[in-house]
Amino acid sequence: MNPRLVLLLLAGLLVAVPLSLLAGRVWIDPFSPTAHNASIILIQLRLPRAVLALAVGAGLGAAGAAMQGFLRNPLADPGLFGIAPGAALGAVLSFWTGYAASPWLLPVFALAGACGAMTLLALIAGRSGGVALFTLAGLMVSSLAGALMSLAISLSPSPFAMTEIVTWTMGSLADRSWREVWIALPLTAAGIGVLLAAGRSLNALTLGEAAARSLGVEPFRLQAMMIIGIGLTVGSGVAVAGIIGFVGLMVPHLVRPFTDHRPSSLIVPSALAGALLLLISDCLCRVLPLAGGELRLGIALSLLGTPFFLHLLLKMRQELA
Repeated sequence: MNPRLVLLLLAGLLVAVPLSLLAGRVWIDPFSPTAHNASIILIQLRLPRAVLALAVGAGLGAAGAAMQGFLRNPLADPGLFGIAPGAALGAVLSFWTGYAASPWLLPVFALAGACGAMTLLALIAGRSGGVALFTLAGLMVSSLAGALMSLAISLSPSPFAMTEIVTWTMGSLADRSWREVWIALPLTAAGIGVLLAAGRSLNALTLGEAAARSLGVEPFRLQAMMIIGIGLTVGSGVAVAGIIGFVGLMVPHLVRPFTDHRPSSLIVPSALAGALLLLISDCLCRVLPLAGGELRLGIALSLLGTPFFLHLLLKMRQELA
C-alpha cells in the first residue's frame, strides 16, 4: 500500500466533508451570526447524507478493486457484472411484496440478491474464464436481473408501489437519515474487512490458480469470502441508495498507477477514493440548478462512467492490436 496515496486521499476527505455540509440548495455560511440556526439541517440532513456517501462509496470502491483482482479482469465492476442489479432485484421484490415497510427486510432482500448474483456469476464463469466469458456472464446476470425488475414493475400491485420502485432504482442519497446510515455503515465495514482478509489470497491468485494453490490458497474459501464481502458492501449500498454504478469500475483504475498493482494494496485506496468520488458527486447533484429537482446520483455516475468505460475498451483494443 502506498502511504502517501492514502494520506492524500484522507486529506481530500478532510477537505471535502466540511464543504459537503455547507453545500446545497441553501448554502450555509459558517461565519454568519445566524449559522447556529442551521444546526438541524447539518445534523439531521447533511451529516447523515455525507456519512452515507462515504460508506456507500467506500464499499463500491473496495468491491470493484476486489472483483478486478479475483476475476483478473480489468473491466470487473459490481454493476456491469450483475451484482448491483442482483441486489436491486432483491430490493425491488421487497417493495413488490410489501416487506420493504419493515426497516430491516429491505437490506436483507438486497443482500440476498447481491450474494445470489455473485454466486451465479462464479458458477457460470468460474475463475478460469477469460475476459470475454466473464463479461458475457456478467451481462447475462445483469440482463436477467433487469428483466425480472421490469416484470416486477409491470406487475406492481399499485401505482404508488410502481413509482417507489422506479424512483428508487435511479439511485440517490436524498432524504436519507441516520437510520440508513446505521444500516449501511456496519455492513459495509464488515464487507470491507472480509475483502481485506482475502487480500493475500488475491495477491497469490495473480500468479495463476495453480501457483495460488501451491501457496496454500483454498479456492472455495476465497470464493466464499468474495461472495460474502462483495455481497455485504454492494448489497448494503443498494439497499439504502438504489443503483449507483461505475464507481467500482472507475476508482481502481484511477488509483492503480500509484500502487504496486497488487490487489491487497488496491483495496484501501479504492475505498477512500470511492468515498471521495461519491461525496463530491453527491454535492454536485445537490447544487446543480435543475427545474425538475435534484439530479439523481445514479444517473450522474452513469453519465460519468459510460465514457470512462468506453475509454477502457478503446485502450484494451489498442493494446491487443
